[in-house]
Amino acid sequence: MGVTVVPTSSEDVFGAPCWVSLTARDLEAAQHFYGAVLGWHFRPGRLGDAFSVAFVNGAPVAGIGALAESFAVSVAWIPYFAVADADATAAKIRERSATVAVGPLSFGLGRAALAADRDGAIFGIWQGRVIRDWAVGRSRAPACLELYTRDAFAAAIFYAEVLDWASGREGCCEVSYESDHVVLRHGTGAVARIRGGAVDEAPDPQVRPRWHVHFRVPELSRAIDTATLLGGTAVTPVRADGTHNWITLRDPEGALFTVTAPLPADLAGAPVAAAGTGSPLD
Repeated sequence: MGVTVVPTSSEDVFGAPCWVSLTARDLEAAQHFYGAVLGWHFRPGRLGDAFSVAFVNGAPVAGIGALAESFAVSVAWIPYFAVADADATAAKIRERSATVAVGPLSFGLGRAALAADRDGAIFGIWQGRVIRDWAVGRSRAPACLELYTRDAFAAAIFYAEVLDWASGREGCCEVSYESDHVVLRHGTGAVARIRGGAVDEAPDPQVRPRWHVHFRVPELSRAIDTATLLGGTAVTPVRADGTHNWITLRDPEGALFTVTAPLPADLAGAPVAAAGTGSPLD
């Protein structure tokens, strides 16, 4: 049975991640890869032929747009944060020595912009209609959203000033410092984490400042095999804690993402992985 999608306003969830989207070069090829690896089905979006929306069991998960060449941006998974006023938020970004690369522009039922924070991590802002009950860590939405950056505390201050985190406004996101990283909560659920320690000018993309998305799959080995068969590559070893295992992959165009799956019943409850691996769901 399909899931009824009820839209709401970005003002209702301001400051929280409200969507993730892949900026790709080849929409058809990206749909083929992610459809096979993650079990997604696609429908055309409202933003034209260059956009599609991924669904799992009738529930919207993420978007793909053939935008990398059009807007001269990198092929990457990008989170979008809900804002009440895209133009005012873009001004805040520029005032804090960060970059607004594209927009704000009108798209369908709202306005969007692509920006880079002061360390170069790309993110989006969205003003307009959003999908009610789409939330990181819940239902079919991404399992986890993380910012890998140099200074987690400084990054948290930047995003708090831009997105009104911990502002005292009713309904704002709250921020706490837990286990050496910053946790962002909207309501009762954790919706993003900020991890510090990325190395300046490091050649390894795993430690460059960036937003990173984790997607759920029912079986990790099948996702890895399918990704490899279709031209993707593994960039980390498989890691595990007592309940989940996960791996970071690169798609054929270069976008990084992590897939995570429950451990098989015979391995659940096993000792935690080596120190420093960091569960995506902790």
